[in-house]
Amino acid sequence: MQMRSLAAAALIMTGALSLSACVTAPGPDEVRAPAPTRAVDLERFYSGRWLEIARLPMRLTDGCVAGATNYVVVNPTRVDVRDTCQVDTPQGREKAIGGRGEVLDPGMNAKLRVRYLGGLVTWDYWVLDHAEDYSWFISADPTFDKLWIYTREVPDAAERAALVARAAALGYDVSRLEFPEF
Repeated sequence: MQMRSLAAAALIMTGALSLSACVTAPGPDEVRAPAPTRAVDLERFYSGRWLEIARLPMRLTDGCVAGATNYVVVNPTRVDVRDTCQVDTPQGREKAIGGRGEVLDPGMNAKLRVRYLGGLVTWDYWVLDHAEDYSWFISADPTFDKLWIYTREVPDAAERAALVARAAALGYDVSRLEFPEF
């Protein structure tokens, strides 16, 4: 009987640890990032492929290079998302995950909540800044812990430096940014 209790306790503990490892959307008291100030054109922004030029480090993207996000607008409040990267080299094996995005601020369209793995993992993404011509954007989570810089095409060194400076102006520690190979 004691062996069954130990096995049950181990199973419960494993389940609890697994669930606690899931990334979820922050509560209102966890919001620390700057709020989006400009509207995003739903059709222009959430369509096609964006290249991940820079990001703050996180375990999920260790070994990932040539990252990209593909968006497809389903309706005015839903966007399908597919995040990809190549493992270790731009020619490496592809890692991909798809999610269902919900626009949290219709009309403004700058806050997206994406549910991955059937809702087991949920992340909020805020578009903090973007180009008028939709050639680049800076995105973050509301907790100030994550930051991404995306472009439609690989930028040259001067363009990349300008985007990093914009992220620094938003209050982010850009000294920690990773620049995955393409």
